[in-house]
Amino acid sequence: MTSEPIDDTEAGTRTLPPWWVLLLVALAIGAVAFSIGRFSTFGIAGSTPADDSADAGFARDMQVHHSQAVEMAMTIYAETDDDELRTLAYDIATGQSAQRGEMFDWLVQWGLPQYGSEPMAWMSASGDPAHGAHQAATEDGSPMTDEEMRQAMGMASEEELQELRAATGRAADCQFLTLMIRHHEGAIPMADAVIELGSDERVTTVAESMKKGQTFEIQAMTSMQQRLGCTG
Repeated sequence: MTSEPIDDTEAGTRTLPPWWVLLLVALAIGAVAFSIGRFSTFGIAGSTPADDSADAGFARDMQVHHSQAVEMAMTIYAETDDDELRTLAYDIATGQSAQRGEMFDWLVQWGLPQYGSEPMAWMSASGDPAHGAHQAATEDGSPMTDEEMRQAMGMASEEELQELRAATGRAADCQFLTLMIRHHEGAIPMADAVIELGSDERVTTVAESMKKGQTFEIQAMTSMQQRLGCTG
């Protein structure tokens, strides 16, 4: 997928678009997302999962996960001069915005709230140790902290996000790739868990597609790291 730069000045310096433009883009993506949510699952049987189900937990937690991916992708899209990386960032931002809208719509259709009481608790029912991030982070029985949840999901800390926003040039490209590879690696166990534990065929179908897509993107980003000479 290719795209034109969001906004270039006459001098050739790339700048962030005005906030009203971002708002219009977000609204357009949201509208497309709801359409994708309906057409992408056409012909697949649906169900009404319970509030404490893996399906609902996945939809909630992955929306949070995707939101950060979109933020990081838009940050590097506006900064990088690398065409391949800009294309990838655009694909991540638009693709994960659409998936986030689809998962929002699932919860609306199921009559469930968009937020749960304990992130990642739904994953602890899996017998696969790879899905035990929640249990490992809460061995004393206490709820996960926000920082523990971020680490378990492979998400960036606020300090890392600030560093990405401040970085420029190749340093920014490499920082983004490091953070996004880890971010994708955190999503795959979540997809595996809902494939095993979920009951709604639409959810497991999207999770399987997500796992394949993000595995491919990890490979692409690893190749970019090598091309750019990223270290550390």
